Amino acid sequence: MSLQVFTTSSGFSTEVAAELGGEHLNSCFACGACSSACPVSMAVPAYDPRKIIHMIRLGMEERLLSSDLLWYCSGCRSCVPVCPQNVGFADIMTVLRKLALKKGYVTLEQLVEKGKAAQVQRDLCVSCLTCIRVCPWDIPKIDNSGVATIDPTECRACGICAGECPAQAIVLNQAEDERLLAACCAN
Repeated sequence: MSLQVFTTSSGFSTEVAAELGGEHLNSCFACGACSSACPVSMAVPAYDPRKIIHMIRLGMEERLLSSDLLWYCSGCRSCVPVCPQNVGFADIMTVLRKLALKKGYVTLEQLVEKGKAAQVQRDLCVSCLTCIRVCPWDIPKIDNSGVATIDPTECRACGICAGECPAQAIVLNQAEDERLLAACCAN
């Protein structure tokens, strides 16, 4: 058995708590309500909101911010109403994602490549506004040149816009977690 060594950042927990959305991090007492309500943790055992909070508190910045775990959260917010301390785990995940991008652990291009964000192929977009009408989170926008754009930091990668685009101008790659689930369920 080999010992794994991870670097820690003593100020990581403070940094997360200082961000909008992370301010209730220290109210968590690890009851596990968020983990039990999370549909992703039921499908992907490695994804556990309680463990993610624990990793933040331990200062495991590099391991957490470079992990694909950040991108498994679907943003369904099932964890929010069950939390007795109003921690808002979904908001903490948003903070972590933004920090991962800001600190260079992941690029916008990698998000699209990994299937964690949709992308508009500008030369195919006909500005029909279908993506704007169908997105439940109001993420697609029309830019100054009249073409749809999708902010990869906000995109939930649900696939609705890609499925509904009549010009097939929106690309959403299959995510690695979807491939894992498909392989798991096929057996």
